[in-house]
Amino acid sequence: MTSAIRHVTISCSDAYALAGFWSEVLGQPRHEDDKPGDEEVLIEGAGLLFVTVPETKSQRNRIHIDLQPQDRTREEEVERLLGFGATMFDDRRTPDGRGWAVLRDPEGNEFCVERSARERDNAG
Repeated sequence: MTSAIRHVTISCSDAYALAGFWSEVLGQPRHEDDKPGDEEVLIEGAGLLFVTVPETKSQRNRIHIDLQPQDRTREEEVERLLGFGATMFDDRRTPDGRGWAVLRDPEGNEFCVERSARERDNAG
């Protein structure tokens, strides 16, 4: 017998608000039963569960999400995410088009934006 990952749980100060940010990023809705003020909010299609905790984030994430744009370039996706309230944390993009951008969500959780599949294919 084996186990399966049911959710990736993200601790935060406002589960509904942070799930709203990730809902926009992923194009996946919050669960229909979730409402503002709920302490647990699920983005079911993405397997992300946001849980309100009293502690604030104090260190860099040990696990993070890597995003790969599906219908735009990495640069277009970075700009889109910055427009949703993400901030640039560490720009690891290189002049040859490789690398990634490390962003932070509105609560400071790091995540990466990699090149799209088309960009990887075009690089050879």
